[in-house]
Amino acid sequence: MDPLVNTRTSSIREHGPIRVLIVDDHALVREGTVQLLEREADMIVVGQASTGAQANLLFDRLGIDVALLDVNLPDMSGLEVARLVALKHPTIRVLVVSAYDDYAYVAEALELGVAGYLLKTATGRELVDAVRTVAGGDFVLSGSISLRLAHRRQTNHEVNEAKLTPREIDVFRLLGKGLTNKGIANNLGLTLRTVEGYVSNVLAKLGATSRTEAALYALSRHLIPLDERDEQTETH
Repeated sequence: MDPLVNTRTSSIREHGPIRVLIVDDHALVREGTVQLLEREADMIVVGQASTGAQANLLFDRLGIDVALLDVNLPDMSGLEVARLVALKHPTIRVLVVSAYDDYAYVAEALELGVAGYLLKTATGRELVDAVRTVAGGDFVLSGSISLRLAHRRQTNHEVNEAKLTPREIDVFRLLGKGLTNKGIANNLGLTLRTVEGYVSNVLAKLGATSRTEAALYALSRHLIPLDERDEQTETH
């Protein structure tokens, strides 16, 4: 199909309804999502795409607040689309809506800086609430994914966050909120080199192999509230 654009959006004022793009290769899913979201007074679906290429054209043409993005697209991975959005359109909030709940997919999506990851088993109300949440600058993670991540961490790594010092806990919480080393340094009033040392210690004590794994652990164990996860776009 050709990408679909909602021509009614020309009259939408700035700071008006949340402007949503739906990217999914299943027409039935797209149509159902359009009906669901446009019942809400504060939302409007500005376009639809069934492929990554179509989505990228619409990212360039439309003023989009939130993109609902499937992982499995016919021409490229939805995660590759998310990567391009992060590079070219960092103000667009990407909410992955997928049937996949594997750790690898979730970890890669969060590494790319998506605003949330929701499973297609979510209810209509959960989807609507998730769109509002990410549009408002907060982070959404499906509850079942959070539980699976917690189980994975407890099963595969005998982690004891009590080993962390008070300052390391401060750093750990900011890691979980998505801040870079520079962001952590600015937040805590520390030098970048000092923060790098703290981050290394945190990863070692948690048995984590990456910042993303540490952040996932923090989220899954509810060491920080999901709605406190900040959107940061600084580079390492």
